[in-house]
Amino acid sequence: MKRKYALLGETLKHTMSPPIHKALFDLKGREFEYEIVEVTPDELSGKVGYLNSLAGYNITIPHKMGIIAHIDKLDDTAKRYNSVNCVDNKDGVLTGYNTDCVGFLESIRAMKVHLDRKVLLIGCGGVGRMMAIEAALAGADLNIAVLESDIPLAEKAAEEIREMKPDAAISIIDIRKIGATAHFDLLLNATPVGMYPKINGCPVPDEVIAASDAVFDVIYNPGETQLLKKAKAMGKKCSGGMAMLVWQAVKAHEIWDDDSYSDDEVRAIIDEMQAQVDKDFPVA
Repeated sequence: MKRKYALLGETLKHTMSPPIHKALFDLKGREFEYEIVEVTPDELSGKVGYLNSLAGYNITIPHKMGIIAHIDKLDDTAKRYNSVNCVDNKDGVLTGYNTDCVGFLESIRAMKVHLDRKVLLIGCGGVGRMMAIEAALAGADLNIAVLESDIPLAEKAAEEIREMKPDAAISIIDIRKIGATAHFDLLLNATPVGMYPKINGCPVPDEVIAASDAVFDVIYNPGETQLLKKAKAMGKKCSGGMAMLVWQAVKAHEIWDDDSYSDDEVRAIIDEMQAQVDKDFPVA
């Protein structure tokens, strides 16, 4: 029987969700429909009846918090962030999940690096807060580097983390004062610096990249940011944000249908989707 799924958002012109989910469904030979549902926050409540008729759906900006009032219960991941990006409908019971954090953790695992090391995180808003929490919970010696104006934001995130993990090792530093002699096992970029169309930006100086063993950049457009280009040229392990986007979708399929995928299958989808983005948004 054909099952219906959707992506709920407000402006979804360039979303990669439909082709990613199609690739995952096709690998398992599943019949499905996956559509786009665009509504404003004011229109959300009027669309809930239709959403509840689906087998499941994904949620993106600006509805990740607004949808909570319209579902029955939250998984621990959704409770941790008070944010839902995946809903599963099992026999009329709607459960909300946050698969973004799983996508991040799986991306790091697939890089064959570990979070329970010395980690430098650049940026702490939105996705950066999630990465900070997951790194700290995994046992990282976490160093959060932000603009001076964003230090209060990082301090608030640190307080939240310590409520979850009182012994968390967290340092907050002005991004301009990252020590040139400091060594990091993993560098995480959670800022938009280097994102299309401003592709020439790099969030940290070359010496910081050189002092890091591995680099993860949350940006997926372009697939190879200046940060990743430099890191690759230095022989570092690297991954871009498309990995996180695909892995969070993989988690949704695990939730919806108990499906599982090999690293090679996921890697092929990541490469395919990244090639499509790079084709649609060519850089000079």
